[in-house]
Amino acid sequence: MAKVYKKTSGNESIALYLGKRDFVDHVESVDIVDGVIKVDPAELEGRKVWVYLACAFRYGSDDLDVIGLSFRKDIWVKRIQIYPVVGTNPANTPMQEALLKKCGDQGHPFTFTIDTNLPCSVGLQPAPEDAGKSCGVDYEVKAYIANEADDPDEKISKKDTCRLIIRKIQFAPGKVGAGPKADISKNFMMSDKPVHLEASIEKELYFHGDPIPVNVKINNETTKVVKKIKITVEQTTEVLLYQSDKYSKTVLTEEFAEEIKGESTLEKTFTVIPLLSNNKEKRGLAVDGRLKDEDTNLASTTIIRPGMDKGMQGIMVSYKIKVNLLVSSGGLLGGLTDLHLISSPAGLSDTSHPDN
Repeated sequence: MAKVYKKTSGNESIALYLGKRDFVDHVESVDIVDGVIKVDPAELEGRKVWVYLACAFRYGSDDLDVIGLSFRKDIWVKRIQIYPVVGTNPANTPMQEALLKKCGDQGHPFTFTIDTNLPCSVGLQPAPEDAGKSCGVDYEVKAYIANEADDPDEKISKKDTCRLIIRKIQFAPGKVGAGPKADISKNFMMSDKPVHLEASIEKELYFHGDPIPVNVKINNETTKVVKKIKITVEQTTEVLLYQSDKYSKTVLTEEFAEEIKGESTLEKTFTVIPLLSNNKEKRGLAVDGRLKDEDTNLASTTIIRPGMDKGMQGIMVSYKIKVNLLVSSGGLLGGLTDLHLISSPAGLSDTSHPDN
């Protein structure tokens, strides 16, 4: 194993080990979360050791939790008793076998299966001056010492806990459909003929950092001149849990100096690449989950399966491409085309681009 992630409790009685922190949602299934807890029973004083995996929506920093008001809502939680051992565990994975060699006799494996209807890790980008954890959906693996698994009257000390944040990353479905197409026509004053605009993309899904070819067809039947073509990519974010909040932010704007004279046509492909590196200052932009200060991507498109409860997604993200024509003395003409952005094939950041 090239790297092991470890977190030890303040009293050093328990330690949490994971072989990775990125777990891929393959649409039909999600990577299992497998790890090991090292337990030193000397200071347990008869208490038990538990581990849980929680998916939660955070809409405020921990330092704002006052008078019992929490700014975190659990969407889904699973718990396992690690020590003393109860029942039987599934067969160890190769990852767990490697971790158990590090922990020796005090190591205890655990395995969680994440439900397929749960959201992927996503956060709202804070402003540069903002402090604390950002609003968003995250996953946490936490080991703790307690008498009971979840007793509201039992106060668990921070020194008796250790935790690691992990990410659930959206991966592309196996089949990718054909790309969408939009068309529009507009008549201008003092002209009895229209300008026709058609915009399309070849496929509906692109990985982060992929060039996106936008096919544009223009039939200018007027006597006016099309001076410029502007292409924008918009991210629409819908926050579902704490309030109904939906807004759009532009993540890319590019202008192309293409002149289409009156009574002429143009058919051309323009390539755009929306990147988070060009949007670092935009507060509230949805991004894939971030671990500590690691770079990430623009948030992947939320994939909704049949029968899925949208309310459990926390934050839903979608994208559109907008093509506008700047017509002399005639204003703008534009149309929208749907677009899906998804994480790279490995489920991880693509290092060939500066924002990944």
